Amino acid sequence: MNNVYDVLLERGLIAQTTHEKEIRELLGNEKVTFYIGFDPTADSLHVGHFLQMVVMRHMQNYGHRPIALVGGGTGHIGDPSGRTDMRQMMTLETINYNCERFKEQLSRIIDFSDGKAIMVNNADWLLDLNYVEFLRDIGSCFSVNKMLTAECYKQRLEKGLTFLEFNYMLMQSYDFLMLNRKYDCKIELGGDDQWSNILGGIELCRRKDQKQTYGMTFTLLQNSEGKKMGKTQKGALWLDKEKTSPYEFYQYWRNVDDADVIKCLKLITFVPMETINELAKLEGKELNEAKKLLAYEVTKLVHGEEEATKAKEAAEAVFGGGSDNSNMPTTSITKEEASGINILDLMVKANLAASKGEARRLITQGGVSVNGEKVSDVMLNISEKDFDDNSLIIKKGKKVFHKIVIEG
Repeated sequence: MNNVYDVLLERGLIAQTTHEKEIRELLGNEKVTFYIGFDPTADSLHVGHFLQMVVMRHMQNYGHRPIALVGGGTGHIGDPSGRTDMRQMMTLETINYNCERFKEQLSRIIDFSDGKAIMVNNADWLLDLNYVEFLRDIGSCFSVNKMLTAECYKQRLEKGLTFLEFNYMLMQSYDFLMLNRKYDCKIELGGDDQWSNILGGIELCRRKDQKQTYGMTFTLLQNSEGKKMGKTQKGALWLDKEKTSPYEFYQYWRNVDDADVIKCLKLITFVPMETINELAKLEGKELNEAKKLLAYEVTKLVHGEEEATKAKEAAEAVFGGGSDNSNMPTTSITKEEASGINILDLMVKANLAASKGEARRLITQGGVSVNGEKVSDVMLNISEKDFDDNSLIIKKGKKVFHKIVIEG
């Protein structure tokens, strides 16, 4: 295919476009500068952002130039889209640190060399704005009545929407205006929850500069039940290996539901569609081959080939009955703890359960094994005799394995 629009469409990535015919022609005839925004609400991007990164890579592969906009300015407010409550306020130091971490993670997927992509921080123009001038110049272009019909605000009105958050759409729209002026940026991309904010930016560019700009949103990463993917027992599925290990990351994708594996291959890998269409013919246990490919390809993109191979080999060793568990998630305990620690306390320490109550429930339901032996007694004490070469393996459910080692 010669047009990236057709690639995105075939892979099921496109949710909505403001001008479908014009956007397709633009992407087929020009090298277009476009942007996607990332607000620094944490010190790592997560798998929800990863889909946007994959889109940027598709666009870049066809010669278009990505702008990764980090929200050093908008991060002071927080996007109300998809939120049921107000975000925590962050210090300037935290915001700047998070922005630096984002660049490192984005660089694994996007090529920033020789101006092929650029990273811009909206703090450069938002933090020095004169509030009264901004209200006169930008605020006068927005209708409050129209803003209140936006989904990102409607769902917050019942529980309370602060005036602080109400300004977010104006600030994001102003970003598009500035990027269009500075870099001739013509398209804003984002998740489908950003539709209202994108429309605001397009309208502002038209009203202030009489420029035609465009917007395109992408499918949110959801499972077959319409729930957002990327949630684990520990929280979000992070791209930082210190927050989510490559093994845990691999295992998440290895264990997706049968109904979701083909869609995920299309959305968040670069596996050719010919291969994916062949895998889509598989059923039952044969789908495990598609899941293995999904897990390996996504882990390789995020953590590199070496880490992906380690995670794959560790998983195959565990599930295949092998002995190599060197890359399995591990928790260390002291010799004193190893002389006698209750199974409930050990599961909580290893983050296999959020509380002793949850650990107790898992055991009574027959969902916990130690070294291959099912645990039935919630009063079980683990001691040094249970360790083989200073380690033991706890299995939770059918697919979660965790190694416990004695320090020293």
